[in-house]
Amino acid sequence: MAESLFERYGGIDTVREIVAEFYERVLDSAQLHPYFEKAEMGPLIDHQAQFIAALMGGPPSFTDEQLHRVHASLDVTQEDFVEMAGILQETMEDFDLAFDDVDIVMQAFRAKQPLIVAGRAH
Repeated sequence: MAESLFERYGGIDTVREIVAEFYERVLDSAQLHPYFEKAEMGPLIDHQAQFIAALMGGPPSFTDEQLHRVHASLDVTQEDFVEMAGILQETMEDFDLAFDDVDIVMQAFRAKQPLIVAGRAH
């Protein structure tokens, strides 16, 4: 069996580091910061690390229905999703993930867009 990206890059510890840095950058974004003003970042980082781990071939974390339900009330716009995707890609590149591997994760992330962006049903 081929090694997953999750395994290749060191498992959940590495993914948590990437996600923690990702949220540092998200909180620096004037566009995205308002989504997280009242969020408890520790649990959010844990949930996002599980989500990204699953996109990297790690253990499944959330169903599509759960992902949609969690984001339904947030009114995430297309522009905000694009901003977040760009920050995620940049963060993974800065952690020296191979270009092709970043592309695989970003394709999986973008595939979840209809579940996250407001007004888009699954």
